[in-house]
Amino acid sequence: MSVRIQPTAQVDEKAEVGEGTTVWDLAQIREDARLGRGCIVGRGAYVGPGVWIGDNVKLQNYALVYEPAVLADGVFVGPAAVLTNDYYPRSVDPEGRQKRGGDWEPMAVVVSEGASLGARSVCVAPVRIGRWALVAAGAVVTRDVPDFALVAGVPARRIGWVGRAGVRLVERDGESGGGWECPDTGALYDEKDGQLVERA
Repeated sequence: MSVRIQPTAQVDEKAEVGEGTTVWDLAQIREDARLGRGCIVGRGAYVGPGVWIGDNVKLQNYALVYEPAVLADGVFVGPAAVLTNDYYPRSVDPEGRQKRGGDWEPMAVVVSEGASLGARSVCVAPVRIGRWALVAAGAVVTRDVPDFALVAGVPARRIGWVGRAGVRLVERDGESGGGWECPDTGALYDEKDGQLVERA
């Protein structure tokens, strides 16, 4: 396997790009960014300095991933989704001087294994997206998202649960205590104290 980088992409020489990764036209990967194996970076996507990206991650066209974001293995970032890094954004300080890199503290968006961020969604740092969670298209995430949660809206709120397949789970009839099932795979889950766990 080899790395495939389109001629119009900009990949800094200090960035690390894993085997089997493809970087499409007009994408930019900044210094000290680390991309794992088998990733896809879509047209016009941006990966900031020092961003850490696991294996088999997909960044769709024009996705913007600002430092110091961390994306675990198998994460999907939809077209034009944004992972911010400044909770109090300002171009200038209170005296009117333009702010530079050392004038503010970047905050991370952390996206856990297998989670998906829908098209044009926005994650406002600092925030954590749980394992296998699904953020709906256009949602604005302002607080942590539990594992397997389906969130939507502005601001994003949990509207259901999803399994590893990304399909909305259905509640199991006749089970007390919050039993859920994936209609696609048949996998079973239990809800406890607002969290969803896979059944052994």
